[in-house]
Amino acid sequence: MKIATYANARTTLEASKGVGKAFIAAFHSGAVMGFLLAANGLVVLCIVLNLFKLYYGDDWEGLFEAITGYGLRGSSMALFGRVGGGVYTKPKLLMSVLILLERSLIMLGDIAGMGSDPFGSYAESSCAALVVASISSFGINHELTAMLYPFISSMGIIVCLITTLFATDFFEIRAVKEIEPALKRQRIISTAFMTVGIAIVSWIALPSTFTIFNFGAQKTVKNW
Repeated sequence: MKIATYANARTTLEASKGVGKAFIAAFHSGAVMGFLLAANGLVVLCIVLNLFKLYYGDDWEGLFEAITGYGLRGSSMALFGRVGGGVYTKPKLLMSVLILLERSLIMLGDIAGMGSDPFGSYAESSCAALVVASISSFGINHELTAMLYPFISSMGIIVCLITTLFATDFFEIRAVKEIEPALKRQRIISTAFMTVGIAIVSWIALPSTFTIFNFGAQKTVKNW
């Protein structure tokens, strides 16, 4: 929230130099939350995995069941982040005369609420995928590379770092009407890079055949 508050002032200052400068300042400051959420979520999950492994050892099923607590933590943070966001936004109804304060409260509330939701989703989806993988042939045979396949989301960090250059360095924004096409271009480029990256990692990490539990019965899955 502090970064967003400073970013508002810096973007306003850069706007006096032109739309392009303001766009770069806003884009860089907006990317902070995305990179921090993904990076922190991945780092903390890796730390928790290694700590729990000291206790569970080779019991991968028990290990990854315990990891679901990390997903619960993410959900709890999302819940209380939403509540905290409401605490910041409600006073604006009582202070509507103070326009600047009102806008600041709305911004802080949106950051607290909207920022915690992606972290909760990231933690839940990662832990759920790890639990499913732990009761498949990956977990039974202790195939570490395939087990860590859910961490493929970390590729998004690399892709976004590259894609960011297209918005701030490779193409220059000179008018307001160029902002929307630039953002759409970001989505297309990131989708293309991510698709290629996922295909490569999937081909390397996943075996040609593996088994998963399908409602109590084992099911064989093939790559084609």
